[in-house]
Amino acid sequence: MPIITISRQIASYGDEIAQELSKQFGYTFFDRKMLEADLLAHGITEENLHKYDERKPGFIASLARERDEYFDYLREAVYERAKDGNCVFIGRGGFAILKDIPSCYSVRLVAPEEVRVKRLMNEFNSTEKAARALMQESDTNRRGYHKCFFNIENDDSVQYRMVLNTENITPAQGAKIIQEGCAISITQETAAQGISMIRKLLEAQKIVNHISFDLKIPVHFLEAVPSDESIVLHGVADSATVIDNALSVARSLAPDRKIESAISIVHDYKTYP
Repeated sequence: MPIITISRQIASYGDEIAQELSKQFGYTFFDRKMLEADLLAHGITEENLHKYDERKPGFIASLARERDEYFDYLREAVYERAKDGNCVFIGRGGFAILKDIPSCYSVRLVAPEEVRVKRLMNEFNSTEKAARALMQESDTNRRGYHKCFFNIENDDSVQYRMVLNTENITPAQGAKIIQEGCAISITQETAAQGISMIRKLLEAQKIVNHISFDLKIPVHFLEAVPSDESIVLHGVADSATVIDNALSVARSLAPDRKIESAISIVHDYKTYP
């Protein structure tokens, strides 16, 4: 029950290889439209999807609370889709969201610039200049997205278990290489451990999102960190009453877990709307 995450440069066969993994080896491919539908169902607007989804947000947008809402619901969507394993995610920082999951096999797909430009020219029937501009825009947006939300460089090879140059391979060959690497690296025991971790993370993220966005209890930078027996809430609040309210909600959502607080009290705390 492994989980494969694909980070890709534009025109490096990302979607094609994900589709081949699904077709050849029975993985469920969660594409962009599925995750977008999940986010929209949680109330993320089309405008905010356009503002944040795999692009570098502007300075003000990077500070706004709606940025946190997008990110926290994205994490819930990824955990929800990944909780049964045997699936493929493409883009949206899936490798970073699932980086501590032992059953996650993270792959980076790359290709030389000239190869990518030629593929884009063929795909969009465009000029070399237009294809090169599209490539550069995509690379800049994806680099900014990962820096803003995860504070990492998406081109850093140490973030991945495999980096695959697709210049001289077909999507079917790429899928086979990835599947073989995954089969060698992920054991049944590791896969089971990963599923257990994801389900705990999903429970904790649902608590965060309900407190922060449904009930709007003012705990800033709220995180819920799960372990085998407990969930610890972290963040900043301006009163003990706010903390007690957050703990009460968390206990109602996870009655079988020990709920603890590591929330700091900072009086007169201010934030951007």
